[in-house]
Amino acid sequence: MKKWYSMGITAVTVMSLLAGCGTGDKAAQSLTSSPQSTGAQQTPAAKKNDPVTLKIMIPGDRPKDFDAVIAEAEKRMADTMNVKLNVVFIPFSDIGQKTQVTLASGEDVDLVFDAPWVHLNQMIAANYYEPLDDLLKQYGSDILKTRSDQMWNANKYNGKIMAIPLSNSYYQGRVFYIRKDLREKYGVAPIKTYDDMIAFAKVIKEKEPNIAPIITNKGAMDWGNFRKVFDYDTHISDTQIGTNGVLFLKNNDGKVYNMFDQMDPTVWSWITDARKLYQDKLMYQDVLSVKDYKAEFKAGKAAILNANDFGVVADDAAAVKKSVNGDVEAVTFFKEEKGANISDFQAWNFLALTHVSKNKERAIQFLNWTQQKDNYDLLAYGIKGKNWEPVGEDQYKKLNNDYAWFPYAWIWNPTQDRYDQGLGADTIALNKFTANGDNFTPSKLAGFTFDPAPVSNEVAQLNTIRDKYMDPIYIGITDPQSYWDKYKSEAASAVKKIQTEMQKQIDAFLTSKK
Repeated sequence: MKKWYSMGITAVTVMSLLAGCGTGDKAAQSLTSSPQSTGAQQTPAAKKNDPVTLKIMIPGDRPKDFDAVIAEAEKRMADTMNVKLNVVFIPFSDIGQKTQVTLASGEDVDLVFDAPWVHLNQMIAANYYEPLDDLLKQYGSDILKTRSDQMWNANKYNGKIMAIPLSNSYYQGRVFYIRKDLREKYGVAPIKTYDDMIAFAKVIKEKEPNIAPIITNKGAMDWGNFRKVFDYDTHISDTQIGTNGVLFLKNNDGKVYNMFDQMDPTVWSWITDARKLYQDKLMYQDVLSVKDYKAEFKAGKAAILNANDFGVVADDAAAVKKSVNGDVEAVTFFKEEKGANISDFQAWNFLALTHVSKNKERAIQFLNWTQQKDNYDLLAYGIKGKNWEPVGEDQYKKLNNDYAWFPYAWIWNPTQDRYDQGLGADTIALNKFTANGDNFTPSKLAGFTFDPAPVSNEVAQLNTIRDKYMDPIYIGITDPQSYWDKYKSEAASAVKKIQTEMQKQIDAFLTSKK
């Protein structure tokens, strides 16, 4: 299983504070299976330490049984590390702004979730995060062992480890949730192609007037941008400043493409297709006002939803079953062929140690403790026998929905992670395929990390303008040409400066590899 949340959350409100705050380190990420950790090192905590409370900020909702799990974790640590945990959950939509404001104010916090799609590059450039190389060598042997050298090497910033990569794969799985019960009710064959899916949407429009055929996320997960992951002709992908609908990489050629200079026909086809879906009322008509897209789908208000990860999350399937007695299946257009997909081996999520933390050594000791099998199982899946039970060494069975799955936010690693047995053999096979780096064509930019410091003002400006224009264009809410022209008139100057700086850094990186 993987996670993600590439929702294009970029905290632009405070980004201007970062301009000129420091020259930067950079962002990168990666994953793979690594050598099996024995979980032996307990760090220098053989005797009981003085008590400390670690404040940790992560995205998501607090699970029902979280307090019981944390109580058990604190009990296990009581006679050695003596750590208490103050875990603050923040809505995904607010994680960027909240963590940025918190750190800019100097508030005492120890560990924070971050990601390239939030503000990782900018926060590193502004010196908000502590370099980890020495701390990991002294206190984090299990953190190091549970991630491969390939993963660490692809996730350094100016040669330093500035945050711990969180993931279990070299590729972000993407699917479309389909209401299987409705597909079968109306005799629609299993969906194999994008056109098959749109044909199913048309059936829903005709037969189910109270159900929207399609609902989509916003940001990096909006309908048009989502289709990048299934582009096997030119391999269009976002740059390291995130999703903005303008700057792309493609062809694995090391070039930065600016859609304001020349629109790619494939990208424009995604935009115009989204417009047609909206005009034909196949798209949820009030989609921009929706706060929680999955909640709408789980309530039975839509028949198709684009989502992260292979397979259907058990909690989502259970919610649809409970609300409308419906069934959900996952459809993906991912090619499970060696070499068909390109990867830069970069992780999607990270956990960073703040520069202001007064408990740096203890924070790394705690994270090292989480990378030992029994402790990882506790924090990842809950109380054994109550929330889950093991199935072999690498799978688990959920016993209830009282401890939602969220290791991606703070402890995830590819060695200790288990696959949900409920995903089924096909989905588990896909996850194992993407966990093997040898199955991918390496990106020319593997190991490259963009330093946004020289154009931090332009990045902030672009993100602000993007939030006004990108979703309406890529979801099809407005006339694409007129809105594109407005987007271009406001953002073209900033985009050109970013493109020029990024290309300069890429060229230098590629030259250094020769």
